[in-house]
Amino acid sequence: MMTTPIDMRSDTVTKPTAGMRAAMAAAEVGDDVFGEDPTIQRLESRVADLLGKEAALYVPSGTMSNQIGVRVHTQPGDELLIEATSHIYVWEAGGPAVLSGVTCRTIEGDAGILDVSQLENKIRPGNDHYVRTRLVCLENTHNRGGGRVYPLDKIAAISAWARKNGLAMHLDGARLWNAAVKTGIPLREWARHFDSVSVCFSKGMGAPVGSTLAGTKDFITKAKRIRKLFGGAMRQAGVLAAACLYALDHHFERLADDHRHAQIVAEAIADTPGLRLEFGKPETNLIWFECDPALGGAKIVAERLKANGLLVASLGPYAMRACTHLDISRSQAEQAADILRRTLRSMTPVG
Repeated sequence: MMTTPIDMRSDTVTKPTAGMRAAMAAAEVGDDVFGEDPTIQRLESRVADLLGKEAALYVPSGTMSNQIGVRVHTQPGDELLIEATSHIYVWEAGGPAVLSGVTCRTIEGDAGILDVSQLENKIRPGNDHYVRTRLVCLENTHNRGGGRVYPLDKIAAISAWARKNGLAMHLDGARLWNAAVKTGIPLREWARHFDSVSVCFSKGMGAPVGSTLAGTKDFITKAKRIRKLFGGAMRQAGVLAAACLYALDHHFERLADDHRHAQIVAEAIADTPGLRLEFGKPETNLIWFECDPALGGAKIVAERLKANGLLVASLGPYAMRACTHLDISRSQAEQAADILRRTLRSMTPVG
């Protein structure tokens, strides 16, 4: 009988726990478009409070949450400033251009992290020939930066510079939970430097669906209209919001376990010939690594790992990612480490 592989492709592969399913089944619901779903209202109120914002809006996905934020902050023909490997730019299907008519001016960071000095000459002149620079988007933790926590002092400096220059600030905080647990810095301290913040519940928090966008009451009023435009208005979605509320109560602080389990896997990668950690020791739950080209490429290595019972993501010619999450125990992390070592030992160079 074939055993179920250890799935470390993403922290989006988690299944709702029994307790979460029970909370979903018991959820009080109503029509959210009419503003009558009490469970969604409780979630929005709680997230707004956690982030220190006036209001929040529940939406189906992190991509939608980010793109609503871009749309509310900008007008067609505007430009946003963003790190070159950010999720909003790389993995949201060209959303700023397609959905908001906004161009992205990308800036190469250090493992996804920008310094304010890199932004200081990036505002377009006030001239009819140019786009209008309007928005700065940051990501914390930074996925393609190896799950790195954005240093708070850098965020504060960028935020002060943006406000001085009349620019809005949006945070893709899909994994802001991880940053807060890793550093002990409260969510609202991260969030106060931004005009809008998106947080995701379907990654490390283990919920099946949903993100929440927070900002001022006026911002959220506008965001609600854009949610409708983008097809994200939901009806009796309190069954989904209940999973998010359960996650806040039961899955938030345990993210520290994911960070510890990531270290186990990273150590195996670091001491295995043919593999290299791309960003060194991981800070949170994302482990980006590269395979030696002589092994034939990331897809070939990923297939061999799969055959031995471990799923990882192949995300480039040689780039790979493993991710710890709610459904990965310490024992499974240790098994994954063993599979990595055994599989690479058995592989011979191509050619």
